[in-house]
Amino acid sequence: MNSSEVQSALAAEGSGSESAAANETPALVELPDAELKAVIEAVIYVTDEPLSADQIATALQQPAAKVAHALEELTAEYNRPEHGLTIREVAGGYKMSTKPEHHEAVRAFVKNLKPALKLSLPALETLALIAYKQPITAPEIMEVRGVQGAGVLKTLLDRKLIATAGRKTVLGKPILYKTTKDFLVQFGLKDLSELPTLKEFEELGRLSMAETAEPEEASSPMEAAEPQPETAESQPDSESTSDYMSQE
Repeated sequence: MNSSEVQSALAAEGSGSESAAANETPALVELPDAELKAVIEAVIYVTDEPLSADQIATALQQPAAKVAHALEELTAEYNRPEHGLTIREVAGGYKMSTKPEHHEAVRAFVKNLKPALKLSLPALETLALIAYKQPITAPEIMEVRGVQGAGVLKTLLDRKLIATAGRKTVLGKPILYKTTKDFLVQFGLKDLSELPTLKEFEELGRLSMAETAEPEEASSPMEAAEPQPETAESQPDSESTSDYMSQE
């Protein structure tokens, strides 16, 4: 092999090495601590769903230990009294929200911007029963409340506060209901072990989900709380109605 052939071979080998290097996946670049913390703060702020430390670490391609440490620091910083927001663990992830001590002021402000989300007293009572007795069937709920609530169940299902949990192995096999992750998020709970007492739960529901009716809009509190006959809560769904019939 002459010198020109050797040079050609070396050139070809060098070209192949450069091509292989270009196809390699770039090495993981760890963000500086301050930048990582800022990015985590931003993603928690823009995301509606709670984010777990593992989700954040995977999405940002950063070491899980560094992400967990940054979350601890952010949580501590936001717990300081000069911050109106807090980062806390909710439903298995981290979520940014307003601090409880500012809820009344924020609620009054938001109420002036748009109508609050309505949830009737029957729906709130049914949701409380499901939360504390889950999994529970429609006939069991009816036995406690004394009234049929198929329409109420449909409303709670539509709002994703409850979900079906199979069927109970009794006569008729009625559907079982349980609360959802959205329920935990709505009430700011880490898990079901943080459920307050029934009385506190009802008060939390009224404050966070029910809009107080103006005196001139209803002649009595019950009229203000109960939806009109044509609303979804008064229309029983066929599946739940069949549960009542089969239970009987």
